[in-house]
Formats: sequence, structure tokens, C-alpha cells
Amino acid sequence: MKTAEGFFKWAFDTRASTVLRLQQGEKMPPEKVFLSFCSHNPAFVSDGPAGLNASIKGIGFLPKDEYLEETLEAYLEHIRSYTPGDKEYSNRGLEVLVKWMYGEKAQGRIDFSRVGSLELAKRHSYDNYKVNPKATLLFYEPPAISFELRGQMEIHDENDTGKREIYQQFINAQHDVYHHPDTSRWLTRPAYIFRIKEVFDNSVSKTGFGQQMQYPY
Repeated sequence: MKTAEGFFKWAFDTRASTVLRLQQGEKMPPEKVFLSFCSHNPAFVSDGPAGLNASIKGIGFLPKDEYLEETLEAYLEHIRSYTPGDKEYSNRGLEVLVKWMYGEKAQGRIDFSRVGSLELAKRHSYDNYKVNPKATLLFYEPPAISFELRGQMEIHDENDTGKREIYQQFINAQHDVYHHPDTSRWLTRPAYIFRIKEVFDNSVSKTGFGQQMQYPY
């Protein structure tokens, strides 16, 4: 059984390479940027009271727990620097992401046992995962690359607990580090933490077609 290293090199390194190239001012062709999003936007598959469902959502890897608070604080410091019309905000945000997540020195901080996402609609996926946390994430990059992750979905929502929810804050902040920040909407967007249990190579290749990969985390 081959290891899952190929998946993580594809999923994490593709994202990291795009962030680094943009941060360095490289003009990437739009089609290259869009193709790189294949490693960022899997289909979330769920089953429950809303019926069997699949929904495309953005994902991101997370720091290990011991680095979560300081990374969140770095994100918040950057977000607080935003002023209306700030044309350099996104460029500064790329520098923050390189320092704390995607740069070579930061990669030892990353927890490859889980990924995070945001719930924007609170409909089919949300209704299903609240009842049945069993989940599959399916990635596809044309023409032949595909990976499948199986595991458990956790919902982190401050509105449900009535107390500060660090994962909800962190994943919203990680989104807003680059995009126009709006902290007023964070409480309306629960966070998903998907804990990876199994990895499969579904690519059209001799070692693909649904073959399970050895998962070391």
C-alpha cells in the first residue's frame, strides 16, 4: 500500500505554491490559479435528514493545537489593520499566510490530520452533519487526479455553546486574512473540522481507481 504523501503534496503544496507565487508578485495565468483551486474546493458528501447530499466547499489545513492561539492572534492583528479602501490589505495578508502557514519554515507547524471549512448556507450539509458526522471529501483536478478522504465532521458554532469558539474564529479569520474582512458575520458562519480517517487515490492511474493509501497521522 502506497503512502498518502502524494495526496498531501498535491493538496497542501499546490495551495502553498499559489500563495507564495502571488506573494512574490508573480503574474499567474488565470487558468493556473483556477486549476490550483481544485486542491482547495472538494465536494463534501453527507447523509442525514436532508438526504444524501454533496456540496462544494473551500478547505484549509490548520496549525497544530499548540500553535493555534498565536496564529489566530497574528491573523487578528492583520485584520485589525484594515481600513476602507486599503488596496494593500490582501498583499499584506499573503505575507501573513506565508509566515504562519505556507512558508517553508511554517510547515512543521501544520496538523495534517484534519482540515477546516466554513458553512455559509446552513442547509443540507449542516442539517446532515448535525445528526450524522460521517463524511467523505472528494477532490478532482482535470483530467485525471482525484483523491477521497473519509472521516468525521465536527461543527463548531459559538451560537450553540454560548462561549468563545476558537475554531470558528480561526477559520473565519484565515478566510478574512486575504479577503475583505467582516468580523460581524463570523458568528453566522459555523466552522467545520473534518478529522481524516482514511485516504484513497481515485485518480485514473495504475495506483488509483479507489486504492486505499497508507495514512500516517
